[in-house]
Parts: sequence; structure tokens; C-alpha cells
Amino acid sequence: MGCRMPFLGHGVGLRTKHYPGIWDGTARADWFEVISENFMIPGGRPLAVLERARAIAPVVLHGVSMSLGSADPLNDDYLLELKTLAARIEPAWISDHLCWGSIGGHYAHDLLPLPFTEEAIAHVAERVRIVQDRLGRKILIENVSSYLTFTHSTMPEWQFLAEVATRADCGILLDVNNVYVSAHNHGFDAGMYLAELPPDRIGQIHLAGHSDHGTHLLDTHDAPVCAAVWKLYRTALLLFGRVSTLIEWDDQVPEFDELIAEAERARAIERELLEVSLDDRHAVPA
Repeated sequence: MGCRMPFLGHGVGLRTKHYPGIWDGTARADWFEVISENFMIPGGRPLAVLERARAIAPVVLHGVSMSLGSADPLNDDYLLELKTLAARIEPAWISDHLCWGSIGGHYAHDLLPLPFTEEAIAHVAERVRIVQDRLGRKILIENVSSYLTFTHSTMPEWQFLAEVATRADCGILLDVNNVYVSAHNHGFDAGMYLAELPPDRIGQIHLAGHSDHGTHLLDTHDAPVCAAVWKLYRTALLLFGRVSTLIEWDDQVPEFDELIAEAERARAIERELLEVSLDDRHAVPA
């Protein structure tokens, strides 16, 4: 069936540094993505800022602690609070990560990778279906960056991601930076990863910066998007067409104008690349 979401354009992640601009109406973007857990509260200034942002542009709720891959039961209170927030904000969609982050009721406060096995596919797909039933809407699941692999994995990550999305009938939040980071760390072909994903499941794209630690790349979201990730974004556009794209920047957060400049660069690449692609498809062979 697929799970393509509406095309919102080129947005930015909303962080506390930019709340004053939201409050006075000077911080504007095509759309905003916010961390769900920061607003799952009954009231207060953060929620008031979020409502102001929602009045300016569409908002997407992006979670970090649903822990879809955990062996723990799904957190009923969490899902109820998220559903309540969604009813209040009316987000364009809700997303979370294809990972686990809790065990025995204790949270690691990290996005930990899963083994790529048939058993894990069945487990996670069932939990995503339950979440979607509880929320009354489809969600997007995001590929995470990783720094280790499991010896008992039986398939590559891209096959695992595609199969979970298909069985759960959910969408994919494709983090292009995470693909690049993991490809570098584990030695696989990032372009092949993208080519093996189902285009009708790609509902959103993330772009971000990372840091190079010599032996590995680390997904730090503390710098501009690098040239290699922009190149991989071009590959994604050729494969999937126009997809709502967001700039993530979580540490050493710049002024809002710099954040918007990154989003505008994504817009310019999309316009240039897809217009050229369209021209090529209609060209008459010599």
C-alpha cells in the first residue's frame, strides 16, 4: 500500500535556542520537527511555543523513546500522552526510531541497534502495528546510525528496514546522514542501501552533520551537512523524488538564519536535480 506523506518542503528541527524567534514570529520555515517527549506535558511555555509554531507552519512529532525494538512491553502511559499531544497539535505525522533504548524499565537514553534477523522483524513489526492502532494513524520509522554489528544478523540493514516497514504497513524516515555514517563504519555501499528501499514507503528525509573520529564516524548533529552527505541526498532524490526534507542540528546549534540556509541548500539541490531529471526524461534521442 505504501506510506508516502504529504510533501511539506524543506524544514528544520525546532530547538530551544530558537523559541524567541517562534514567539515573536521571526523564525519561519516550511515546517518544523520537534522532539515529542519535550512537549508531552499538560502546559507551560514549551507547549505554548509549540502551539505558536504550529500556527506558523506544519509540525511533525519525532520521538526518541518509544523503544520499538525493546523486549519490554510498550509503555501505555507514553502512548496515551503522545496521542493527547497529537490531538492538541495535529501534526502532519509522527515518527520514531527503529531501535531499542530500554530494558527492564530502565532507559539507556540512546538509540541502540537491533540484530537484523527474522525474529526481530516479526517482533518490531507487531509492535509498530500496535502503536499505529493506539495512535489511530500510521507512523514513520527511522534508520539509526550504528557502531557495531551482530554476528547472528542474517540480512543487511536495508533489507531489515524495508521488511519491517512492509509488514507493519508504516513509512520510513530515511536519515541520509545515518546511512552514510553506518556505511563508513561498516564498509557497505550507501548508494546500494538507498536503491534497495521501497520508494513508496519513504515519507521523510533527515539531513545532519557528523564528526570524524578517525576509526569511525559519530552521528553528532553538531555541524553543517558535509559534501558526501549532500551527494548521497542527490542519489535519494533521484530514487524517491520530492520528499519532505529536514535539517537536524542538536548540538552547537547555530542561529536560525544558518539553519534555514541549510534547508535552502536542500531546496536548491532538489530543484536543480529534479528539473534536470525531468528535462532528461523528455529529451528526444539524437
